[in-house]
Amino acid sequence: MNSPETSAASAGPDTSEPSQPVNIRLVIGSVATLLLLAALDQTIVSTALPTIVADLGGLEHLSWVVTAYILASTVAAPLYGKLGDLYGRRLMVFISVGLFLLGSLLCGLAGSMTALILARAVQGLGGGGLFVLALSVVGDVLSAKERGKVQGMFAAVFSVSSMVGPLIGGYFVEHLSWHWIFLINVPLGILAVVGFAVSFPAHVATHKHRIDWAGAALLSVTLASLTLVTALGGTTFAWLSVQSAALAALVLIAGLGFVAIERRAPEPILPLELFRGNVFRNTSLLSFLTGAMMFGAVTFLPIYLQVSRGVSPMVSGLLMAPMTLGIIAATTVAGRYMRSTGRYRLLTLVGMALLIVAGGLLSQIAVDTSVWMFSAMLLLFGFSLGLSFPVLTTAVQNAVPREVLGTATASSVMFRQIGASIAVALFGALMATRLANSFNGLAIHPEVGPAQLAQMAPEMRATIAVHVVDAISPIYWIVAGLAVVGLLTAFFLRDIPLSAQPSVARAE
Repeated sequence: MNSPETSAASAGPDTSEPSQPVNIRLVIGSVATLLLLAALDQTIVSTALPTIVADLGGLEHLSWVVTAYILASTVAAPLYGKLGDLYGRRLMVFISVGLFLLGSLLCGLAGSMTALILARAVQGLGGGGLFVLALSVVGDVLSAKERGKVQGMFAAVFSVSSMVGPLIGGYFVEHLSWHWIFLINVPLGILAVVGFAVSFPAHVATHKHRIDWAGAALLSVTLASLTLVTALGGTTFAWLSVQSAALAALVLIAGLGFVAIERRAPEPILPLELFRGNVFRNTSLLSFLTGAMMFGAVTFLPIYLQVSRGVSPMVSGLLMAPMTLGIIAATTVAGRYMRSTGRYRLLTLVGMALLIVAGGLLSQIAVDTSVWMFSAMLLLFGFSLGLSFPVLTTAVQNAVPREVLGTATASSVMFRQIGASIAVALFGALMATRLANSFNGLAIHPEVGPAQLAQMAPEMRATIAVHVVDAISPIYWIVAGLAVVGLLTAFFLRDIPLSAQPSVARAE
C-alpha cells in the first residue's frame, strides 16, 4: 500500500476547486488580518480582566473568560480542517468569521460574567477555524516553494499577539472601555472577509459526503477534556483530585474510542493512515514540541521580568520584542531558502540545534542579567523557532494529497496547541512547587507584580526575585531537552522536493 507521500506525488490534478483566477495579495492580506484578530483575542483580554470583574462581578469565574476561548478554539480547529476539505475553504471561512464576529459583538454587549463567558466560547468556535483556514488557504493559492515565507509570517503573528495584545487591551481599558476590546473586531473583520470573498473562488461540490460525526464528537471530547485538565488543574482544582482524575480518564477513554471509530469511518475526521507517512508523523511530533517549547518558555518570561526585575507589564511586553524580531527574520530566511532550493529538512535541523543552545542560555538568566544579554538570548530563541515554523506546515501540505490538505494542516495546529497546553500546565506546576519549597511551604504566586513588590521591604523584594529566578530557570533546561528530541526527530524527517505549482489558479 502506498504511503500518503507517494499518493500525493502520484495523484492527478484535483478538480474540486474552480480554476478561476485568485488575487493572491488580497487573499493573503485578508486572511492575515483575520488570523491576527483571532490570535489577539487570546491575549488582549488579560490586562482588562480586573476592570471586567469590577464592572460585571463574578470573580470566581474569572479564569473562564480566557479558558472558554481556548477550549472552544482547540475543539473547533480539526473540524474546520476536515469540513474545509469536503465543502471548500471559502464556505468555512465565512462560517468561522461569522461565529467569531457574532461572539465579539456578544462579548462587547455582555452585561454579566456568564454572558461574557458564553460569548467568548462562541468567539472561540470561530477563532479556532481562522487559525486552521488561514494556513490552509495559503496551501491553496501558493506553491509549496512559495508557502514558507507567508506561513512563517503567520506563525510570527502569534508571537506578535502575545506581546502587543496586553498593550492594546490596556490602552482600550484606559482610554475607551473594555467593551471595545471585542467590538473593534467587528468592522475590521467585516472588511477582511469582504476582501476575501471577492478574491477567493467558491468551491463546487462534485458529490455528497458522509461527515464522521461520531469521530468528530469523540475527538472534541478528547481535546476538551485535555484542555480543561491542563488549564484548570493545579488552579481551579488540585492535580491529585477527583476532577483531574475524571478528566484524565475521559481523555483516555474518548481517545481510544476515537481511534476505533476512525479505523472504519468512510470519511474519517482525521484519517489514521496519514500517520503512516514519514512527513506527517514527524511534523506532528515537531509541532507538538515547538508548541511546548514556545508557549512553555514565553509564558514564564514575563513573570521573570515583572517579579524578578520589577518592570511594568508594558515594559515587559517591549522587552519580549527581540523574540518576535528573531522569528520574523528567521521565517524570511527560511522562506527564501525553501523557494530557492525546494528543500526544508536542513532548516529544521539547524533550528532545533540552535534551540538547544538558546534553551541552555535562558536557563542561566539571573536577577542581574543585562538587558542586552537577555535580548540576545530572546533573539536567538526566536530565530531558532522561526527556522522551524514555516517548515512544519509547508512540508506536510507538500506531502499529503490535495483532498486532505486542510485536515493535515488542522492536525499540525492541533498538535501545537496540545503541546502548548501541556507544557504551560506542567511548567507552571514545576515553578509553583519550587517556589513553595523555597519558602518552606509558603507559595509565592505569579500574580505578585510590580505594584505589590513596590510596597515590600528591599530585602524581601530581593529574596523573592532570587527565588523566582531559581524556580523558573529549570524550565529552560527542559526546553533544551525537548529541542534535543526535536533534533533527533528532524534527522528522520523525509525531505520531499517542494512543488512549484499552486493548487488553484491565481491573478498577480
